[in-house]
Amino acid sequence: MSDTSTSGSGYVEPEYQRDTKYIEDRITADGRDGWPVEAGRYRLIAARACPWANRTIIVRRLLGLEQAISMGLCGPTHDERSWTFDLDPGGRDPVLGYERLQEAYFARDPEYPKGITVPAVVDVPTKAVVTNNFPQITLDFSTEWTAHHRDGAPDLYPEPLRDEMDEVMQRIYTEVNNGVYRCGFSGSQRAYDKSYERLFTALDWLEERLTDRRFLMGDTITEADVRLFTTLARFDAVYHGHFKCNRQKLTEFRALWGYARDLFQTPGFGDTTDFPQIKEHYYVVHADINPTQIIPAGPDTSVWLTPHGREQLGGSPFGDGTPPGPVAEGERVPEGHGPGGIPHR
Repeated sequence: MSDTSTSGSGYVEPEYQRDTKYIEDRITADGRDGWPVEAGRYRLIAARACPWANRTIIVRRLLGLEQAISMGLCGPTHDERSWTFDLDPGGRDPVLGYERLQEAYFARDPEYPKGITVPAVVDVPTKAVVTNNFPQITLDFSTEWTAHHRDGAPDLYPEPLRDEMDEVMQRIYTEVNNGVYRCGFSGSQRAYDKSYERLFTALDWLEERLTDRRFLMGDTITEADVRLFTTLARFDAVYHGHFKCNRQKLTEFRALWGYARDLFQTPGFGDTTDFPQIKEHYYVVHADINPTQIIPAGPDTSVWLTPHGREQLGGSPFGDGTPPGPVAEGERVPEGHGPGGIPHR
């Protein structure tokens, strides 16, 4: 969901408010919005750098949707116009033929007025964006694409837990996922101080919640864990310093740090995390916060592989199911971009 409409020197606001106006069409089993579930028809466009897009990469892998929904990846930086496919040979997405994600939005609406965001799901026949409504995309992967889930796939949005899950996920979104941005993009001391207090109040709540339960909703992973993980994975590398979220590091929370490592070491989470791209995105694109665009060498990411000890709480990530197999060919995080790898590209 990283937005390029205010790139460069326009991120800081007196009091940051995220634009949440998305293309709300849904791809469903019954095709009620005109977009039926159909293997091979749609392409997920994401970026490993973006936490909102990283969610979709994780859920697609956990559910085994790689064969049903192809994936294109944008590079970690962008200009005021759009994310670009600069990681691909010739700088073009090999399926859509586009240089910029902007082209898929303009194929949907030549006058498209809003930010060009990832993730986006594109209809391959028309090469037009179907939706960029990131919270709904992953829920629909879980509930509408069940015919294409792998054997042993987890139920990431179990019906008996949905009411409580929705409340937990809403608080995580407003106070943590978006809370770090509210700190980082605050344009006044008052706005920053208020945002900082809200963020760490929520992190303290999560620390307490995770002290005696292995995952947010109990003994197995759910969508709620995916949504929290992508913020935690970026916390020490980016948010602590770049966004001034510096009361303490993630590594200084006992339960949250153990929980984050537990997830990281679970197939689907750590193997979709690209630390150099994450740092490059934030430190280069947010030029008003970091005008030198220098990317820090730290922190040491090898700590993500240290023992977490969370097994003592019981449960297991996939419950009665199974973990996903090896990462699909061509979709692996580049060698050296994982824990203990290169500090930046």
